[in-house]
Amino acid sequence: MPKPPNPQPLLRSEIIKKPRYSIYGNPLNRAQTQSPTVPISSKNQNQDSGVTDYLIKKGYNRTEEIFRQEVKDINENGKPRDNIDAVAPNKFLPAGKYLKSFKHFARWVDNGVDLYKFELGKILWPLFIYSYLRLVSQGSYSHAQELLEQLRGRFEKTHPDELKSLSTITLSMHVRENAFAKAYLENQYVIPISKSLTGHLFHFLERELEQCGAVVLDIIQQHCRVDSVDRGPIEPFSFEAIYRRARHQELDEVDIQEGIPGISSRSGLANRNILDNTAALKLGPLPIDPDLRSDVVAELEEEDRLRPPREGLPTLVEEFNSMHPIKRESGDSPQRTDIPYPPSRARDVVMEMQKVRENRDRFRIEGRTGGVGPGVSVCMFTFHNHLGSISCMDFSKDQELVAVGTTESYIRVWSLDGKALKSRLAPEKDIKVNNRKLIGHSAPVYSVAFSDAVANLDRNIYEGSPQPETDTKLLLSCSADGQVRLWSLEVWTCLCIYRGHDGPVFSLSWSPHGHYFVTGGWDKTVRVWSQDHASAQRLLIGHDTAISAVAWHPNGTYVFSASDETDKSIRMWSVVSGNCVRIFTGHTEYISAMECAPNGKILASADIGGNIFLWDIDKATRIKRCRGHGRGGIWSLSFSVESNVLVSGGQDNTVRVWDVEMPAEGNRPANQQEGDNTIVATGGQADSKQGGQTTQPAGGTTSGTSKRKGKDVMITPDQISAFPTKKTPVIKVQFTRMNLVLAGGCYYPETQDTAR
Repeated sequence: MPKPPNPQPLLRSEIIKKPRYSIYGNPLNRAQTQSPTVPISSKNQNQDSGVTDYLIKKGYNRTEEIFRQEVKDINENGKPRDNIDAVAPNKFLPAGKYLKSFKHFARWVDNGVDLYKFELGKILWPLFIYSYLRLVSQGSYSHAQELLEQLRGRFEKTHPDELKSLSTITLSMHVRENAFAKAYLENQYVIPISKSLTGHLFHFLERELEQCGAVVLDIIQQHCRVDSVDRGPIEPFSFEAIYRRARHQELDEVDIQEGIPGISSRSGLANRNILDNTAALKLGPLPIDPDLRSDVVAELEEEDRLRPPREGLPTLVEEFNSMHPIKRESGDSPQRTDIPYPPSRARDVVMEMQKVRENRDRFRIEGRTGGVGPGVSVCMFTFHNHLGSISCMDFSKDQELVAVGTTESYIRVWSLDGKALKSRLAPEKDIKVNNRKLIGHSAPVYSVAFSDAVANLDRNIYEGSPQPETDTKLLLSCSADGQVRLWSLEVWTCLCIYRGHDGPVFSLSWSPHGHYFVTGGWDKTVRVWSQDHASAQRLLIGHDTAISAVAWHPNGTYVFSASDETDKSIRMWSVVSGNCVRIFTGHTEYISAMECAPNGKILASADIGGNIFLWDIDKATRIKRCRGHGRGGIWSLSFSVESNVLVSGGQDNTVRVWDVEMPAEGNRPANQQEGDNTIVATGGQADSKQGGQTTQPAGGTTSGTSKRKGKDVMITPDQISAFPTKKTPVIKVQFTRMNLVLAGGCYYPETQDTAR
């Protein structure tokens, strides 16, 4: 029986030191075997290849791996590679340390706070390029090639020309002779970093000295100059970056100095490709849960059998399939598994059935031309005796309740039809009141939002079990006290307090599919919350100033946020990844309202200057600007089910209806001024049918003699209708699923008296 091989074979260093034997059966005396016509390095490479072939053939895989690592650090004379004075005069670091150190440092940068990633990422390029030059200089060519191949993908977009130059430096003599390498070695690489990050950076490097700190600190000390800048953290999507990029400007002088003099190697804000608004989006509807789909279809088939549709109307099953088409593969729609949702319940089945019925029986708004369309009905609710304390408002989706938040820190909920509100509390079963007061906040309430609801079926589809309730059960509120509260509308108390924002919370909104909600606050952050978790699931950072408005995309996988004061940008965030995927710029006034169309393709935003902008979400471009409201603020926007009509309510005491599909310039009426795509209003009240020819003074106020007051308001021809109220600024407008418009506002008699 043959003897098994030695389980611990000799290492290469032991093999090559044996004086009389080699794997070829010849002496390994290099002085005697060298040929004058064969370069030493070439012969050594052939010999090393023979060693590796032998080890692999014998099955010594672990020894072969160790051998390869040892070969990387052996020069052509079989000795450890020496350090090159021009690159690292005082210290020699192991060749394998550079790649590991880079990866460890890059991992820390990539996994850190989004606000710091951009500035700390400036260190990665000089760390990469000086590591490569050091490895080539000391003759560690294998290590250098490995570092270049593994890391070049990170810099190909920002430093393509430099990488081409770097790839030509393959020998130690190149480092001394190449102009590109000499420029880096003879000059210090300037890295501007805000003061707030400098201490954070060096504290990490000292703490991780063994993992990466020694290499990074050595390169910074030998080849770099870190300029501590007296400013806050910046990043490529900041307002300042976008503003200057649009004007082909640099950020400021300190960023102009970044890098090596004479070499365009800055990865900072001077790079005009830094704002990438071309990332692929999935704007299609979220597929319905398969189990929920089968349950709903079965119940709708039974409903169609019991109550066949009128002639000319589709069945409920046909309507459901048109609302939720079956698609095996849809590249435009997100995956159902992208965001986790709780399992469906009996309530969800009933709600989907009623939504299908309402969608089929709704008042349909077809396409129009010339700015003239159907007379959309608006139901206005006016609040009296409020003493100016109402700050926000919302209607429930089943049109049963209205809630208002006040500057006096409480919330009041009314039933719209005057009926008594329900309560599950035993002592309150006999109490008949049509409004309730919710107390808990300690500062003004800035936003309230009802959870989803729908009118219930007129029969119980679950025989033998209680009929599922489909009315609204929950109310969200946010306040200047920094809290977000979840209220029960069954026991009329606070169920949960969500804390996390630093300062006031200005805006919030429920996800279209429930369970999640988004908030925006004074601390410049947008947070996505889950109903059953006390902490935020996503922290979205990028705005330069406080958040003034938030909105959801209809498929629930994106959120929009608008910033006030100097920023005035709108950002679109992916809830799945937490990344900013689109930025919309163009507003010059405080952005007061936002809404995304049900088709998921159009975003509407409004400001206090009376402007409404419509945006193409996929292209991140502005479609048009709608004008007609006076100054003071447009506080609410809402799209029709078909996404072709937009309704707005504002401080000028009007509700206005807009044609989404008609261009802003439209068909010019007779009184259109030449050279302008807008119409000059000349006084009088707005006509409710032909908005393009209306007359409206600024602020929406008129005197009894139709005398103009204030500046003329320009009205674009895409306005379909304008509904003036009586001294009532409109706080909330909302299209129902049946395409009826609900509007609400507070009566201010002193407004008109002061104007006169």
